[in-house]
Amino acid sequence: MNSIARSLQKNKIGILLMVTSALFTALGQLFWKISGGGINLYLIVGFFLYGLGAVFMIVAFRFGSLSVLHPLLSLGYVFGLFFGSIFLDETLTMKILLGTGLIIIGAVCIGGGDH
Repeated sequence: MNSIARSLQKNKIGILLMVTSALFTALGQLFWKISGGGINLYLIVGFFLYGLGAVFMIVAFRFGSLSVLHPLLSLGYVFGLFFGSIFLDETLTMKILLGTGLIIIGAVCIGGGDH
């Protein structure tokens, strides 16, 4: 078994929790945007989701190595990009997609192993 596979096996719960954290924080930010700057249900839901993401992040660090888990927070940018495209009709250009691909590659390279 190579080092990446061992790292994934060792940190699998932490990885799952950290990806969930990135998803919740991106959803929270989406709801903040949808709120239009007003104090309304969307803003409150956004704060709740963002807070839930923070809790998942804190718990995730109990189940894995910091060097593996922390880079996965950058996946929140990836989720946010696609949420913006799907729900807010934001345009995805080739530059944006290339940059997103680099974020994903970077997260995998940096967080791909414990050593």
